[in-house]
Amino acid sequence: MVPHIVITGAPASGKTEVWKRLKSEPAFSHFVFFDELARQLLVENPGYRDNWSQFHLEIYRRQLARERQIGDKPFITDRGTVDAFAFHPQTLADVETTLKKEYSRYSTVLQLGSTAVLGEQFYQRDEVRSEPASAALEIETAIAKVWRGHPGYYFVKADTDFDKKYDTCLQILLGLI
Repeated sequence: MVPHIVITGAPASGKTEVWKRLKSEPAFSHFVFFDELARQLLVENPGYRDNWSQFHLEIYRRQLARERQIGDKPFITDRGTVDAFAFHPQTLADVETTLKKEYSRYSTVLQLGSTAVLGEQFYQRDEVRSEPASAALEIETAIAKVWRGHPGYYFVKADTDFDKKYDTCLQILLGLI
């Protein structure tokens, strides 16, 4: 199977940083990298915060389109289609799919643990990441619930040493490609 890898996690889990670092790894030089859609959409249209249903439908639609656009090339994506179901479960029915079908799109799912579990001093908020640490932990649980049935699911716990966390991620992925 061509590697189709999802990097997922709750706010402040390090998804974007892991994704950026993987881009510079020689072993992944032939991969296509997809950045996170949620942050991009909320910056484009903050009004999405008032219409979560439409927001998650748009994330699903755009994620699916960009994956289809590259054909059968290997990729690493900051979140996958299933993430929409963690945040808005109704999206699964709205797009008329199943978890099994969506799981088949990806070879590996790497969920990163949020720094919210380490305490407020490690959890940073900004204009887009406005959730309190308690909400981030609820999101982490919801993401695990929708992804843990995937046969290539891995969870990398939060760590105060991000380099150590990244090295764990890298070793898992290098062992799979």
